Amino acid sequence: MLTRPRNLALIIAVAFALAAQGHVSAQTIHQQVIVIQIESVMAADTNEGVDPRLGAMGVRLRKIFNYSTYVLVNEQNGRAEIGKVIEFSMPGGRVLHVEPQSINGNMIAMEVLLFQGEKPMLTTDLKMPNKGWLIVGGPHYQQGELIIEIGANTGDATASPTAASAAPDK
Repeated sequence: MLTRPRNLALIIAVAFALAAQGHVSAQTIHQQVIVIQIESVMAADTNEGVDPRLGAMGVRLRKIFNYSTYVLVNEQNGRAEIGKVIEFSMPGGRVLHVEPQSINGNMIAMEVLLFQGEKPMLTTDLKMPNKGWLIVGGPHYQQGELIIEIGANTGDATASPTAASAAPDK
């Protein structure tokens, strides 16, 4: 009779150990941090050229969009764990939510939502290369268009995404 309770206790202990191990593994996955960089650029036809702060991205913007002026309006950086939303305040009263969802090899899956007040203007799920960029253009801003550049990097907080890729979305 005594062996039956011991066996039952052993089975329960093993079950708790396996459950705890699965819980630790899930926590490790969710603790992966993605560095997100957001650049807000005003594109217009005012013949003022490309803001030198945009660097190589300015050249890329000229190839993608057909404007004579590109000015960096705002730059923000943040860190988000997999499965957690990070919020950025955007020019024109807009709000951008970015949620890194997974990492598979060199690709980062994310959900991106752009709001004007409570109304969603853009909702998209995407995969982009680590250290890559997504370029979203469209919303009217001042005398032109707001272009939002979203960079993602699985590296440390001091690293920033490089202009490895660009995909227009008009």
